[in-house]
Amino acid sequence: MPAPSHLDHFDLDIGLRDASCDENLPPVRRAIAALCIGGGVDDAYLSVRELREAVSLVHENAPGGRAKLAGILSTQCDDFQRAIYYCLAGRGVVEMAEAMDWLLTILKARGRTAAWLSRLRVRRKDLVSPYVSEAPDGPVVSASPDFELGQSWFVERGPGPY
Repeated sequence: MPAPSHLDHFDLDIGLRDASCDENLPPVRRAIAALCIGGGVDDAYLSVRELREAVSLVHENAPGGRAKLAGILSTQCDDFQRAIYYCLAGRGVVEMAEAMDWLLTILKARGRTAAWLSRLRVRRKDLVSPYVSEAPDGPVVSASPDFELGQSWFVERGPGPY
């Protein structure tokens, strides 16, 4: 069954583009959506999920939680997770977790759409990586699991408008 012509060269990033420009969303959510544009379908989802799990482990004071988060933030080969983390850092762990859960919902839908298009043999627009080099070229965080948590991890906030 041929796909409708409006699906020719489907843009998988359309949801992320829309979210990144939606004035009704908090700026931090628009920013993390924008960071995912052009990222690999599976890679973006799995990277954010891994980061979300590490943040939960630290929040729950689980054994090895800080080591896992420190390992993610200090990896030499990828700065995507650092970008997401530092975009959210300082806003409180609950807001950080909720924002990543929101993003994971979008990325999961993006992945399901990619699979559906593949089964239909519909051509997609190529994802254009936002990176100009293969490796991060800035300073990297320490890999020590003994890092100190900032005050934002412990601040109690009332319910937000989102």
